[in-house]
Amino acid sequence: MAKSRCCCSLILSLILLASPWTLASDTYQAPKPILVRVIKDASTSLYTMSVKTGSRLVLDLGGPLLWSTCLAAHATVPCRSDVCTAAVQENRWNCTAGGGGGGLCACSAYPYNPISGQCARGDVTTTPMLANATDGVNPLYPVAFPVHAACAPDSLLGSLPPGAVGVAGLSDGPLSLPSQVAASLKVERKFALCLPGGGIGAAIFGGGPFHLLSVPDFGMLTDRLGYFNITKNPKNGRLYLDAVGIAVNRRGADVPPDSLALDASTGRGGVMLSTVAPYTALRPDVYRALIQALDVELRLIPRMPSSWPFERCFDASALGWTRVGPPLSNVDVMLRDGSNFTLLGANTMVQVDEETLCFAFVEMGPTPAMDESPAVIIGGFQLQDNLLVFDLEKGTMGSTGLLYWMRTTCSNFNFAWGTP
Repeated sequence: MAKSRCCCSLILSLILLASPWTLASDTYQAPKPILVRVIKDASTSLYTMSVKTGSRLVLDLGGPLLWSTCLAAHATVPCRSDVCTAAVQENRWNCTAGGGGGGLCACSAYPYNPISGQCARGDVTTTPMLANATDGVNPLYPVAFPVHAACAPDSLLGSLPPGAVGVAGLSDGPLSLPSQVAASLKVERKFALCLPGGGIGAAIFGGGPFHLLSVPDFGMLTDRLGYFNITKNPKNGRLYLDAVGIAVNRRGADVPPDSLALDASTGRGGVMLSTVAPYTALRPDVYRALIQALDVELRLIPRMPSSWPFERCFDASALGWTRVGPPLSNVDVMLRDGSNFTLLGANTMVQVDEETLCFAFVEMGPTPAMDESPAVIIGGFQLQDNLLVFDLEKGTMGSTGLLYWMRTTCSNFNFAWGTP
């Protein structure tokens, strides 16, 4: 398995659709955003984008680099280059330093596995990618472009889904996937992410509209976004919401506002957004306050035995179900600007069997592996089936909220070829 991963990985083509089309080299095409398919791995709850060879990269919201296993023979980047300077600055995990020097030395970077918490040192290489241009409605035609990626040993693949050969970082850093797509294709440093609960979701890098099939048809979903400010943790480069409180059905949990604040000097605290944490994890003091608020709201709903990793579980028949999931279980992350990032029932309750629904929030423990310790990590289950648009220039995140209310999901992008 390791050998096959190594042999295919750094021919990193992001083409996600089996297509007989070839690149049109004789005609100029105006820059357009690019489209990739996103799937959720059932065994790890990680989200991956497929690559041409059949291998996959794990999506890491806030990760600084693209990294993968490499062929034994690969191109390298000189130490004394702007790319190398940017790569070396992303070593936040106390990996063994080195590879600096002068002359014709090869640049080293420090790929990091956000699941296992392990890191390594590897060459920085230049590799071609091939993705599909899009108008936000369909894929249109293939586009080739180069990116810089860090090589990693097979040992760094631990805890990743079968077939995954590395990680695609989505931070605002210069070597993240969105930044490199913007630089290579001359498109916006913006990306749309629609994580699927099942089936195939989609991501669009480079701005533009985003359309999903729905009944009734709501048109371009990017016209229906509510925007929130996001901030970057200076210690780990990851993306945070500026939160002051948390509530269940608008009943505020007993959490002092400063307990959710991000301490910029230490990198601790704050409400972090993550695509590698399967469920929202809360620091024990915040978790206890949230559970107490939930207990008051659902005091009349019969309890069921806990089901690991969930503590609070309820009788599914007594709780019921609506188009947007179980009622009486909405969670609001209350933001400093007075708005709320609202999670509806389908993003707050998970069905563990026919009789049982569990509150899909967990008390923070040793995983996922983090350098700094947030107060809250909003995980993938809470973000899925919600169109999110990250504008890395403006420092904002747009959200449609749970798409169920529009009678659609992230699995309803139309991947049939459109007309350029």
